[in-house]
Amino acid sequence: MLKSERQEHILREVNIHNKVLCSDLSIKLRVSEDTIRRDLNELAEQDKVIKVHGGALSKSYHTSTYRQAEVYSLQEKTIIAGKAVTLLQEGMLVFVSGGTTNRELARILPPHLSATFFTPSLSTAIQLMEHPSSEVILLGGKVSRNAGISVGGEVIRRLNELRADLCILGTNSIDPEEGITDSDWEVVQVKKAMIKRADKVAALALSEKLNSTQRMKVCDINQIDYLITELPARDNKLLAYRKSGLEVL
Repeated sequence: MLKSERQEHILREVNIHNKVLCSDLSIKLRVSEDTIRRDLNELAEQDKVIKVHGGALSKSYHTSTYRQAEVYSLQEKTIIAGKAVTLLQEGMLVFVSGGTTNRELARILPPHLSATFFTPSLSTAIQLMEHPSSEVILLGGKVSRNAGISVGGEVIRRLNELRADLCILGTNSIDPEEGITDSDWEVVQVKKAMIKRADKVAALALSEKLNSTQRMKVCDINQIDYLITELPARDNKLLAYRKSGLEVL
């Protein structure tokens, strides 16, 4: 594999999963971790990724301001967000995790929808505040620099005091056998708490994230009620998920 091809693959992985680890990329691409680190340094110098210890972060996911032009696969994420909005009803209490797809959902909310949203994501909360008919509660705690959301015991304690009608879950990896997985232990704990305290759970995922896994388990596939991608609901790529009992939108 040429260097340019390898870096293109790395950039795609970063944009799809928001975060990559040198160790994982080394195994996947069959090159040394030193080679991966050099690639990430070059991509960071080109302002394409954010270099962190042990890996890299997506630029669009970890920016403090929401610039649509920088969002990876914006058109597909807007389709997903539009489908997710159809699940929202007046008077609902809704958990919303972090991620650019959820920020896009917050942007396109119906202007007169009256609902209460709890989120650990500051950027999502700011976007939700553009809709004056809805109440927005930011779940505070230690801020994860990698994920851009509040994490830790205080967030989980607050979630355990609540009961949501719906949890809208940003998803980094999903597989019909392995369920939903992630690479950040603290984020996994917050997502677990959100799922546990919600009557219904909707997983939002680009089709590129289907049939992929990461190191840490969030939940089994049967703990999810809805799977929302940019694909038509009857697309053959979603057959295994429909057979798992999910309602696919």
